[in-house]
Amino acid sequence: MFRSLRQRLSTAGHPFDGWLLVASLALMIIGWIMVSSASTEVASGLTGSPYYYSIRHGIFVLVSLCAAALMTRVPLAWWRVNGPFLMLLGLALLVLVLIVGREVNGSRRWLSLPGVPFNLQASEVAKLFLVVYLADYLERFLPQVRRQWGAFLRPLIVAMLFSLLLVLEPDYGAVVVLMGAVLGMLLMAGAPWWRFLLLLVGVSVLGFYVAIAEPYRLARLTSFANPWADQFASGYQLTQALIAYGRGHWFGLGLGNSVQKLFYLPEAHTDFVFAVLAEELGLIGAMGVVLLFALLIYRALAVGRRAELAKLPFAAYLSYGIALLLGSQTFINIAVSTGMLPTKGLTLPLLSYGGSSLFVSSLMVALLIRADIETRRRVRQSRPAAPKRPTRSSANRQGAR
Repeated sequence: MFRSLRQRLSTAGHPFDGWLLVASLALMIIGWIMVSSASTEVASGLTGSPYYYSIRHGIFVLVSLCAAALMTRVPLAWWRVNGPFLMLLGLALLVLVLIVGREVNGSRRWLSLPGVPFNLQASEVAKLFLVVYLADYLERFLPQVRRQWGAFLRPLIVAMLFSLLLVLEPDYGAVVVLMGAVLGMLLMAGAPWWRFLLLLVGVSVLGFYVAIAEPYRLARLTSFANPWADQFASGYQLTQALIAYGRGHWFGLGLGNSVQKLFYLPEAHTDFVFAVLAEELGLIGAMGVVLLFALLIYRALAVGRRAELAKLPFAAYLSYGIALLLGSQTFINIAVSTGMLPTKGLTLPLLSYGGSSLFVSSLMVALLIRADIETRRRVRQSRPAAPKRPTRSSANRQGAR
């Protein structure tokens, strides 16, 4: 029974993967609800309207859905041809944000666009553009990447340049997500695993030096290890998030009844929206959202595997890269808010407040759907035509003869 159901859901007769769309829409709807709930008090204090952030996020959702629907009409060939240009555009945005970017909480990550009522986070766009470029690179140089060090290191040098610009903002969370996606794509392309061991040693040494080079970074690490030791300074944000998780219990306090969002937990509707969700919906609600993310990432990997089997390498590696971006950013955001990792400023894809994050995440899902559409179209075209069944009248005529 389960095999036949799986075959019906994954046959080429369907235009695209329905589970992928269901998981994405469910996360966007839940995100809108939780942003509305988590931001009421902050919005009232800053703007006088408790629905300020809710209305803005609703506009972001509608714009992102419209853009994603249009993006599913763009062939992947356009992205493949323009991969190098998009990579350069991503670099230009990261350089521009360092020159004229808007500084918030000590980080320069946003570009204020004239005539646009929201800021563009350059790192979100740059991550997607680099994945597009790398997917095109792997399609063109796959044999060399597997055999030659030079072909293997070239995309890593480009990724290191992106990472350097992100460190200057600073945005260390985006660096981890970006490098994780790039290394994951190279590994899934068949590069020898022992090369990654050598890189891991070098990255670990460099990461240790970066972590202890500045006092505030070392303070974040120590507060992560024991946030209660300095709960009103470096460990404040994490301790408030942990209190939110503790209040939630199994079934939560109820939608809208969070206490930590009442000016206790900073960034309650952005980076730490999952903690508010756990407080209001409990462990059951939090696990339901985690399962939706798991379904989204699994179906994204399945899209990539189908494309690889259909001999569409660009669609395959693009899908793998998007799955790695979404998966690593989701894991880091939830791990940070639960105290598994040091505090980093990363949004939760499709769920946190933020126009840039929501818009780019929606485009990623649209690219996955487009890749699945082209893969299924290729499979249908490659299948031999089924012989026509004889009609009753033709069968009678043959019998009479």
